[in-house]
Formats: sequence, C-alpha cells, structure tokens
Amino acid sequence: MPTAEKDHVYKILELVGSSETSIEDAIKNAIGRAAKTVREMKWFEVVQTRGHIENNAVRHYQVTLRVGFTLEG
Repeated sequence: MPTAEKDHVYKILELVGSSETSIEDAIKNAIGRAAKTVREMKWFEVVQTRGHIENNAVRHYQVTLRVGFTLEG
C-alpha cells in the first residue's frame, strides 16, 4: 500500500551562534547565516548554551545548535 509520507533522510550540521543581546538572537544569528549557503533546513536542537561575563554582567551569549536538513536528490 503506498504511503502519503515520504521517507526523510537528514544530514546534521553543527553551528555555533552568538549574540550580545540574548540566547534567542544567538539562535537566529546562526540559522540566518547558515541559510545563506544551506538549503532545506528543517529543524534545530540547542545542545549547549554558554555565556561570557565581564565586570559582573553578562556580555555575550553563545549557543551550539544541531541543525537537520534534507539531502537533495
């Protein structure tokens, strides 16, 4: 019996995004930059969150993402 769903195969790319304003912006920065060269991104998973402290204040947010994209062809 034919199925309406396609079988999906994903490749996983690891990205590190950063921002001075928020974790969310760090995620958006990483995905936005990758979108310039990577097609068919479908999902992401935050696997690590870090930050930089300077003069007792948070100065920088950094996130490591695993991004799944479908293979062409």
